[in-house]
Amino acid sequence: MKDKILDNLIKQEIKRQENSINLIPSENFPSNEILKIVGSPLMNKYSEGYPGKRYYPGNYYYDKIEELAKQRALETFGLREENWAVNVQPYSGSPANIAIYGAVLKFGDRIMGLEISAGGHLTHGAKVNFSGQAYKSIPYSVDSSTGLINYQKLRNLAILNKPKMIISGLTAYPRQINFSEIGKIAKQIKAYHLADISHIAGLILAGLHASPFEDNSTDIVMTTTHKILRGPRGAVIFINKKSKIANYYKINLEEKINKSIFPGIQGGPHNNIIAAIAQTFFEAKSSQYKKYIRQTLKNSLVLSNELKKMGFNLITGGTSNHLMIIDLKNLNISGQEAEKRLEDNAILANRNIIVGDKSPFFPSGLRLGTPAVTTRGMKEREMKIIATLIKKVLIDKRMIKKESENLAKKFPLKYDY
Repeated sequence: MKDKILDNLIKQEIKRQENSINLIPSENFPSNEILKIVGSPLMNKYSEGYPGKRYYPGNYYYDKIEELAKQRALETFGLREENWAVNVQPYSGSPANIAIYGAVLKFGDRIMGLEISAGGHLTHGAKVNFSGQAYKSIPYSVDSSTGLINYQKLRNLAILNKPKMIISGLTAYPRQINFSEIGKIAKQIKAYHLADISHIAGLILAGLHASPFEDNSTDIVMTTTHKILRGPRGAVIFINKKSKIANYYKINLEEKINKSIFPGIQGGPHNNIIAAIAQTFFEAKSSQYKKYIRQTLKNSLVLSNELKKMGFNLITGGTSNHLMIIDLKNLNISGQEAEKRLEDNAILANRNIIVGDKSPFFPSGLRLGTPAVTTRGMKEREMKIIATLIKKVLIDKRMIKKESENLAKKFPLKYDY
């Protein structure tokens, strides 16, 4: 029985996606294969526990699917089973980080993550988030003049406060993260180093961003599987079996994290999502995916340079990854106003707090990225057109919805629904 009202809403949303230019860096378009797996009968089963140790019968093939997803996750990043374990059950990035904290920290322990106004994530210690309420958060930030992380200041802050965990990673920081340096700082003070690579996993596996897996610099690595990986909404945790910090605290890190996921904060895993994660890493190992990542970075650099030419002020002066942040203060436009104007013209970019903003409810930043438009097949030529469209909307204050829609329609999504 088809719900005509719901079916119409779904079709209208698909039409909106097809007719919009999506520059939100945390959003993307998965393949039809992944969509089919997510909507498959695999969602019908309870599989509490782990392969070979389930609390329900009938999990023979689910065990094989989960083991395949784990194997492919390791292979994609070139990791060896004797050095790294992996958990593919987290429902998403935030639950994954909560589980990681719960595995190695006690409530009230100190943590250090990149301040949210400097480009960090809510779950890296923001006061409004569980991570900033259950744990004592001592955020590190960026230099106000350059917008860049000052690793010497980070080191000094860590030595002074001695957190039990340092979190590296980003959600709105347009430059590369020096995982190796943060790892050295963490080891110096006997702290765990968690690298959240949710935004940059694809860049790392394509060799276009420093890797947190090198030099034994991280104890735990977490990534979501949507965003730049173009998979389902899920997450994966990589666990360093050779962690010197875990050895120092005399714990089995793999066992602790697995128990923190189940039965700690989750029940039955989403088997359809785990299967789609296996497909995601299958696709990410391909030469086509690495070509996509290279084009994503090229597009990001062209878009940022074009925006600068047109009078936009970019945080850090540009980008070296897939995203950029526009500081709107010189244009006398708020983040909300810019976001709304662009949305009214079929362009999606999200408002973003930046250093110096007094309230996250009234930000003066705008976050843009190129993963989604690159998935659709757009290249450097289209980035120049998009920069011009943004200028027409935010500086010239023109309505150009048809222009945006016409550009989007040239790069159809080709979904089966």
